[in-house]
Amino acid sequence: MLFQYTKIDGLWIVDPERFHDARGSFGRTFCSEEFGALGLSTHFVQHSLSVSLLRHTLRGLHFQVPPHQEAKLVSCVRGVIWDVAVDLRPGSPTYLEWVGTTLSADNGRQFYIPEGFAHGFQSLVDDVAVSYVISAPYVPNSSSGIRYDDAAIGIDWPARPSVMSDKDMAWPAWRGLVDLAVEEAEV
Repeated sequence: MLFQYTKIDGLWIVDPERFHDARGSFGRTFCSEEFGALGLSTHFVQHSLSVSLLRHTLRGLHFQVPPHQEAKLVSCVRGVIWDVAVDLRPGSPTYLEWVGTTLSADNGRQFYIPEGFAHGFQSLVDDVAVSYVISAPYVPNSSSGIRYDDAAIGIDWPARPSVMSDKDMAWPAWRGLVDLAVEEAEV
């Protein structure tokens, strides 16, 4: 595997080293020793599969609030997606910055997203399947999100979303979430 640094500490693009022969190809998608040597999570407790039927479907931006934060290793096993992670770590020098990358079944690329990030993706073709392994169990009461088009973050999505869930369209802007958390703490 080839690990590529991104502009955000802890966020990695992982490309396979594929070996080809008459049968096709082979490449590792995970190695606990290699991930561990970089300080990345090596313990995954959940594996999820997301299928988007239509091109430009947008999912996200999702995250789990502390103490139920999760790391994710995301791959596209059918089709092509634009995958995005946003740094929500307080005090981080890259706070509210984002990185996007194209994941596809053809390129085999994976996106390692550590704890403290929001995650979302947009399908670039019809009939997309996205696989992700997650380091912590899903806790419904800790599930949260922010608007995909939050101006404070400024993600450059490839296209206007064609399909989104009502829940994803209703997420507040990040500033609203921060204000709400401050109000709750003062009560």
